[in-house]
Amino acid sequence: MREAIDRYVQDGTTVAIEGFTAFICFAAAHEIIRQGRRELTLARMTPDLVYDQMVAAGVARKLIFSYLGNPGVGSLHCIRRAIEQGKLEIEEYSHFGMIGRYRAGASRLPFFPLRSYLGSDLPRVNPRIRFVQNPYGEGQVAVVPPLRPDVAILHAQRADHQCNTQAWGILGVQREAAFAADHVIVVVEEIVDTEVIRRDPNRTLIPGLIVDAVVHEPFGAHPSYVQGYYDRDNAFYREWDALSRDPDSVGAWLESWVYGVQDRGEYLAKLSPGTLERFRPSGRTSDRVDYGDYR
Repeated sequence: MREAIDRYVQDGTTVAIEGFTAFICFAAAHEIIRQGRRELTLARMTPDLVYDQMVAAGVARKLIFSYLGNPGVGSLHCIRRAIEQGKLEIEEYSHFGMIGRYRAGASRLPFFPLRSYLGSDLPRVNPRIRFVQNPYGEGQVAVVPPLRPDVAILHAQRADHQCNTQAWGILGVQREAAFAADHVIVVVEEIVDTEVIRRDPNRTLIPGLIVDAVVHEPFGAHPSYVQGYYDRDNAFYREWDALSRDPDSVGAWLESWVYGVQDRGEYLAKLSPGTLERFRPSGRTSDRVDYGDYR
């Protein structure tokens, strides 16, 4: 992780750490903080706690996002303070608006059209949401510009040594972000043989040909979750709500859990005994699929 972040995330970089409720790579975010990056533009649907921590650590200049909050709990207090104090620029979209931006970036299109901004207040506060005349009929359609991050950091269940990456569960816009980005870092729970990938090719979300680095980092998404590997640490999300209201408490937490550890391994070792085992799910396999073998 240290090498991947050092190589691809520099000051001023636009970084997308994606994963919709699941697959949120806190391990990568913490390494970015430890390496002292500054002036980053952070892009993400639902910024979540991961960006609250990064903003608190002073790495961000701008936030490009849709829906800002601690899911199921309340506000992201570090981000809110930064906005109110004029320390963080924001660019807000709807969820579909962010999806459209990534899709336009992935397809190298000049914009993405969508109808959902008709009647919305968002275009009044975001001048990048614009309207064009429908070339095939009457009326206007809203458009959003492409989003092409310098680097996308994505978490998944497994990858092989050729960087082919498989994921299942709530996938969000991980695939779109990967194809839109100039560089892709994939963080996985397991490195497997290529034969494992080939036996289930439809789960290959991100092909190795667009991946720059694969990092093997078990539990790298905690306190988020990875389908089939570990559940979400809901208690931590609730605890962060109270902790993050006080800047001094946030600073102490960062000092202990980010700056005070060398890597993810030391972070995991600091957790209370039995914490990780509590989040291990019971088994629930999908039905067998026979792809056939034609020779």
